[in-house]
Amino acid sequence: MVSTEYERRIAARFATFDQDGNGWIDREDFSAAAKAVLAEFATPPRSDKGQALYVGAEAFWQGMAGIADRDGDQRITRDEFVNGAVKRLRDNPDRFAEIARPFLHAALAVADTDDDGSATVEDTVRVLRALGVPEDIAATAAAGLDADADGRVEETEAVTAFARYFTVPE
Repeated sequence: MVSTEYERRIAARFATFDQDGNGWIDREDFSAAAKAVLAEFATPPRSDKGQALYVGAEAFWQGMAGIADRDGDQRITRDEFVNGAVKRLRDNPDRFAEIARPFLHAALAVADTDDDGSATVEDTVRVLRALGVPEDIAATAAAGLDADADGRVEETEAVTAFARYFTVPE
């Protein structure tokens, strides 16, 4: 049986995705996230990086809807999120990370201002802030993403951290 503490922790993640605060997660929340990241880095939406981020956001939405949208209304309520996420995470803890990979890859590419294949910790903070994460939490989280302490955040580090965010107790 899944503990209520685990369910509460997953429910707290809901707000991360509900970008507009309307009480459900939908495609627009993922588009808004992409738009915010692009604006933060002054990246044109029609650029290769911009298009990749929107494609990644759509893939992330499709994966999330596949996991949690039980009634098929193209909206994920808090209850659907908790129930869908808890079941899928129990069955396959890496699933959230894998559906997020295209978005994470594209967001890091936007933040990779020197095109060396990774983003600086500082630019990762900017991504997190653009997604609505408070400054202090963004700074701590970005530093934590730099697993090898080289001052850069790579896709593998970000995907691993994303999976841990949903599966490891706080």
